[in-house]
Amino acid sequence: MLALSRKTNESIMIGSDIEISILEIRGDQVKIGIKAPKNVPVFRKEIFLQIEEENKNAIAQEQSPETIKELFKL
Repeated sequence: MLALSRKTNESIMIGSDIEISILEIRGDQVKIGIKAPKNVPVFRKEIFLQIEEENKNAIAQEQSPETIKELFKL
């Protein structure tokens, strides 16, 4: 992991198209801004982990074509 120090209104670049800016520092809380292309998803980590878990559950619950046919009596 790379650890960098930044002050308010300073930025970090990731590649040439993602910019992380420090907007505000108040006590132990830091407000950041992220500029990234629309095709780059940006999530808080806890939300990202929930999405991953939901995707795993959805894959585990996929049904075979035979099961689906039986459900609809096709």
